Amino acid sequence: MSDLLRRTAADLAGLIAAGEASAREVAQAHLDRIAAVDGEVKAFLHVDAERALAAADAVDARRAAGDELGPLAGVPLAVKDIFCMTGAPTTAGSRILEGWHPPYNATVTRRVLDAGLVVLGKTNLDEFAMGSSTENSGYGPTHNPWDLERIPGGSGGGSAAALAAFEAPLALGTDTGGSIRQPASVTGTVGVKPTYGGTSRYGVIAMASSLDQPGPCGRTVLDTALLHQAIAGWDPMDSTSIDAPVPDVVAAARRADVAGMRIGVVKELGGEGYAPGVELRFREALDALEQLGAEIVEVSCPNFRYALGAYYLIMPSEVSSNLARFDAMRYGLRIGDDGSSSAEEVMARTRGAGFGAEVKRRIIIGTYALSSGYYDAYYGSAQKARTLIARDFEAAFASVDVLVSPSTPTTAFRIGERTDDPLAMYAADLCTIPSNMAGNASGSFPCGLAPEDGLPVGFQVMAPVLADDRVYRVGAALEGALASRWGGVLTDQLWTRESSAREIGARESGGTL
Repeated sequence: MSDLLRRTAADLAGLIAAGEASAREVAQAHLDRIAAVDGEVKAFLHVDAERALAAADAVDARRAAGDELGPLAGVPLAVKDIFCMTGAPTTAGSRILEGWHPPYNATVTRRVLDAGLVVLGKTNLDEFAMGSSTENSGYGPTHNPWDLERIPGGSGGGSAAALAAFEAPLALGTDTGGSIRQPASVTGTVGVKPTYGGTSRYGVIAMASSLDQPGPCGRTVLDTALLHQAIAGWDPMDSTSIDAPVPDVVAAARRADVAGMRIGVVKELGGEGYAPGVELRFREALDALEQLGAEIVEVSCPNFRYALGAYYLIMPSEVSSNLARFDAMRYGLRIGDDGSSSAEEVMARTRGAGFGAEVKRRIIIGTYALSSGYYDAYYGSAQKARTLIARDFEAAFASVDVLVSPSTPTTAFRIGERTDDPLAMYAADLCTIPSNMAGNASGSFPCGLAPEDGLPVGFQVMAPVLADDRVYRVGAALEGALASRWGGVLTDQLWTRESSAREIGARESGGTL
């Protein structure tokens, strides 16, 4: 394997800027890696080598001309297939949008292109970002590189798997109830949900508009912060975008110091239902932060127990509204238009064929929750619970700098294990949903491998609104504290394991690496 694959995004950008490696060499190494392993991982729905190499060549030409390059210029990037991007299909993981090419770029897409990042392709996801395992994709499941029989999380499992498999050093995701953080947790990578409104939703195919938030994914804290910096900031095209300075997340990631910080452990996010290995590694991470000078205290957020139920009323209600636009009349799939059928008949046939089971389930739940006679009892009550959750955060942040918990109650489960049990599937987002409900910043950082199955465990850091820098400060400190124990960042374990397997195979066959 090329040594360029193991390099961090920050390192790659430095090599390209110094002329020690070309952007084309870096892009080609990752394209070769995708060709070699993605047949098993299935992280990508679309790869455009020609476009990626052309973008890399443009960066090399700028460097040769003496232009100053940005902090991530020439670095390869995987993009979750829910961001609109001209010249590339955007399916949102759904058959109803198969083959659709957007006529415009999402704001986040435009910003990464303007920053000189090299887009390798679009990654797989649960259909319209509805799921916790990437098994709900209309194009088949993605597999976890740590164990190909396991899920890579969801909905952004394709982006997380691409990182863990060394197919890309950076990726874009979206987080509605944990769709960045939960995949990061189970793949041993880093994923951050910015403050709601901190990154633009313009051009991101909507699932639940009051909850969706684009965010950065990487293998290291600094890499993730650099991508966060590139995509964040006010956007007049998004009415929910916050017109405020972006917190200095890069400086926070480089600071990696928690001395004097008060870290609150959420009492309600632990205990029964949490895997022993998850709780073990979480407690070890707390000990490491305490040794670095942080004060660890227990905090109660009693209304967090309502988060899961309230979320699964608010989110489907917004889904039922947002997905009404897929009506077979303007774009996307159209079934049964034989000239004699009514628009309603064509619409029904198209939605029946184009939407998967989970999408239909959520549309039905949401439509019921919004229906006459049930609105106040269901949707209205869920919004009241949402207010109580936000108040719990406010009360907690009055006494602590950040809150922490496991990112998800278990490690990656087996593909197919929960597909017939929606409630068990939804429980994967138990720890992540509260931050979406309140809109505050939150991130997941690797904290080791569970002893019972050798799979990654994630450590969640939650910070107040517009205090995204605190998330990175704690994450970077944790990454540094645990580096010696795990031989660097956690994905280095995967690199070493694969290299060893290749070496053994080469010796047995008499060949060379």
